[in-house]
Amino acid sequence: MRELGRRSEAASHPFRTELGTAGITGGFSAYDFHRAPLALVGKVGRREEIVSACPSAAMLGIQVGMAATHARALVSDLDFRPADPDADAALLDRLALFAVRRWSPIAAATPPDGLWLDLAGCDHLHGGETRFCQRLLAFCKRAGFTARAAVADTAGAAHALARFAPSDLTIVPARETVRAVSPLPVAALRLSGTALGAARRFGFETIGDLLPVARGPLARRLGLAAITRLDQAMGGVAEPITPRMDVTTPVVERRLMEPIGTAEAIARVMEDLLGDLATVLQARGLGVRSLRFVGSRVDGTEQIVGVGTSRPTRETAHLLRLLKLRIEKIDPGMGMEQFWLAAPHTEPLDAVDLGAVLAGDVVVRDPARLVDVVAGRIGPAAVFRVAPMPSHVPERAVTRADPIVAPGTWPNWQRPVRLFARPEPLWGVIALLPDQPPRRFEWRGTRYKVVAGDGPERIHGEWWRRDAEVWAVRDYYRVEDETGGRFWVFRRGDGMMDDTGDLSWWIHGVFA
Repeated sequence: MRELGRRSEAASHPFRTELGTAGITGGFSAYDFHRAPLALVGKVGRREEIVSACPSAAMLGIQVGMAATHARALVSDLDFRPADPDADAALLDRLALFAVRRWSPIAAATPPDGLWLDLAGCDHLHGGETRFCQRLLAFCKRAGFTARAAVADTAGAAHALARFAPSDLTIVPARETVRAVSPLPVAALRLSGTALGAARRFGFETIGDLLPVARGPLARRLGLAAITRLDQAMGGVAEPITPRMDVTTPVVERRLMEPIGTAEAIARVMEDLLGDLATVLQARGLGVRSLRFVGSRVDGTEQIVGVGTSRPTRETAHLLRLLKLRIEKIDPGMGMEQFWLAAPHTEPLDAVDLGAVLAGDVVVRDPARLVDVVAGRIGPAAVFRVAPMPSHVPERAVTRADPIVAPGTWPNWQRPVRLFARPEPLWGVIALLPDQPPRRFEWRGTRYKVVAGDGPERIHGEWWRRDAEVWAVRDYYRVEDETGGRFWVFRRGDGMMDDTGDLSWWIHGVFA
């Protein structure tokens, strides 16, 4: 698994270390908040049990899994508080989101008390694995958590070492996962209570005791789930980390007292929703690149239309104009009573500098609005701008680009105003070899007599694309016929070597 680039880390929940390792210098801990012994009580089955205890309570004999009545009898002044698993899960989710934004793009919560971080490709940004783990533990101490961390080749091994290794920080070298997890107890494999009870009955105390046993007998004794967990820890079975996605789509909603079905009423709802969405986007500093308008009909079906913009914006008037172009595609049926407006694609949008405008300077108008309206009418694929490409072959020297992005600098070459997408063949060509332009040719059923010509301009093939272009040559000529028409024609081959071309003639464009 190390070859796949997977390095995983797990940080445990508070109150997992012994009291001797819980002391903190230069910060504070959860122990500082609760000088009195503290224990959390949760309902497990039909009885109340201790689900977590602080170090002070652990020193008094309070253990996880102990009955709450027994704990109260053992320590009379023990601070009992009800456990809140939902709040714990929400806190883990917030920590995972924080980790995605600050430490690693792949981070996920491991309920009930840990985090997984994939350090592949990002550990060097934090000074290496050791330095990153030290900083992570320091952060947890400042936040009031007693944490343990482990780095290993597999997520399962990191999960086990973070909770059962003797040290608070464990970094396993590459390809030493088996040696590192073998001394750990069987409970480190995240097995069920039934499997752990069977392991005790058969005398399996550590993970190393399971490795020599054949898989068939081991599966009959502990179950197939135990085999899967063992393979995941050793790297035999992949255990991908599903990352916490840092995506919050802005959505606004309208519920109506009575169903509507006219275009004017739907446009009014669109305007109200855009006003609400603009407020949300302004608070987040975002602009929309795409909008999705959803209307729910009284029969339970939905009508969905979408629009896109060429640049991020939150201008209500412009977005409303684009949405109104889609009203004709909405079938209200017997009426629509609930509407949503979502912005699935957003981008940061800062304030616009108006200093030049206020000073009276000439400002080039932004074509984004015009492009959006035209694209809304004829389709976004039909609106484009021609931009230059780094190629000597004419048909490869241009490409379709974003219509609002200024193209790069065009080369100082004489090219026709109209360049054909594909060259067209010429017939009945008369020309002197090897360097003279044609004297006459036939194109699209019409004969042309050339009275003037200039060239050749020799263009070689791009040999790195395919073998047929290694020796290919084109000789281009600018010619003018007796009626004043000017054409851009070329001959395949240099007129001397057979490998350069078949000496056929083609037309590639027309000058103004």
